[in-house]
Amino acid sequence: MLSRLSLRTRLVLGVIVLAGIGLVAADVATYTSLRSFLFSRVDNTLNQVHTGIENVEFDEGHAGPAGLGDEGAVPNDCVSLRTTAGKVVHAWNCGRPFPGAKAASPPEVPAALSLPARANTQRGDHVRFLTVESKEGTDYRVRASIEAQHPGYVLLIAAPLSSEGNTLHRLLLVELLVTAAVLLAMVVLSLWIVRIGLRPLRAIEATADEITAGDLSHRVEVANEHTEVGHVATALNTMLSRIEASDLRLRRFVADASHELRTPLAAVRAYAELFSRGAANHPDDLARSMSGITREAERMSVLVEDLLLLARLDEGRPLEREPVQLDELVHEAVDAARALDPERSLELEAEPVTVLGDRDRLRQIVDNLLSNVRSHTPPGTPAGVRVRREGDRAVIEVEDSGPGLTPEELERIFERFYRADASRSRASGGVGLGLSIVAAVARAHGGRVRAGSDGSGATFRIELPAA
Repeated sequence: MLSRLSLRTRLVLGVIVLAGIGLVAADVATYTSLRSFLFSRVDNTLNQVHTGIENVEFDEGHAGPAGLGDEGAVPNDCVSLRTTAGKVVHAWNCGRPFPGAKAASPPEVPAALSLPARANTQRGDHVRFLTVESKEGTDYRVRASIEAQHPGYVLLIAAPLSSEGNTLHRLLLVELLVTAAVLLAMVVLSLWIVRIGLRPLRAIEATADEITAGDLSHRVEVANEHTEVGHVATALNTMLSRIEASDLRLRRFVADASHELRTPLAAVRAYAELFSRGAANHPDDLARSMSGITREAERMSVLVEDLLLLARLDEGRPLEREPVQLDELVHEAVDAARALDPERSLELEAEPVTVLGDRDRLRQIVDNLLSNVRSHTPPGTPAGVRVRREGDRAVIEVEDSGPGLTPEELERIFERFYRADASRSRASGGVGLGLSIVAAVARAHGGRVRAGSDGSGATFRIELPAA
């Protein structure tokens, strides 16, 4: 049921319940303490009365203890001597009716002696204090004791508790009023405090509604970063920034992919139109059309495969993990690059290094780096490849002697569909995904890739965890 209530309602209810428990506990403790104090004071008064009459003999037919005047006891006190069976032997100042007794009779407490009694170690007297109610409704405090000089008899001394009862009643009334007032004030104060405290959450809610409508540029205003709500707002703003950046990358990615696919699709359509206009009757035009369609289809196939690979890497799909002799793999890639570009001087320095990874993907990043050298450096420009171990890292470096990269190009070189030389890359069939795949595969292996340039030539450095 509580789960259906709002956070504000639950907070206020929690505060009120805890405050109510605390106030009731304080009221009970105060009431109990005051009652104990008042009864203790009455008990002391009854003890004083007993001290004044403990050595006085009760004369037969006398209205009170012999030798005890009116000033010897509190006027409202009642003193009586009775047998353990309850028969009244003597009574003094007992004109008020007591429960279970007629007028001029003391309170009936036959169970007083059967209950555990408090022993007086000096005289061996048994004493018990009781609270009884009269027929009039007034409570009395009764001291019942067995006196040494009256064996077999019970001496009762009683005093009304009307004053103490009135005091306790007023205290109870005051406690109820104060408790109700405090709880009401706490309800109002809690609602006000919770309302102020939840105001940033309402701002977050409003921002979330705006974001749901499609506007990712909104941010939550953070009043105090050190509060819990401030932490939530900061985390939400960070998340929104990442979502907005991701959305922008996705939009740019889709736009770039559409742009890259538009060119080969337009070429395929042009060749198809050429074929439909009669190229089938001209062998040269037919061969050119079929060759063009095949070439553009292969280009689209490469683009789609690269996009699928990047999508799988973004999803975090696990790669094959096996020991790979990195120096041998790089040697194979360099031999293939030399066969593709025999006029280029390509030096290799390789130390034995082993890594755990996907052999095909690792070969792909080396091939992409070497393809980047062929695409972005003049023909015949020398390049070098180095493989070595540095501590617990395996390092691959590919260095060329081309025109180099500007600071802006270095910053964006690993972005998808980015070309440092767009015309040259497109002429060579590139779509700007090669270095993006290099970076993604390196990250998937727990490594990283960096690019550097001093204005003449560029160096790409890949670091992977060594086995």
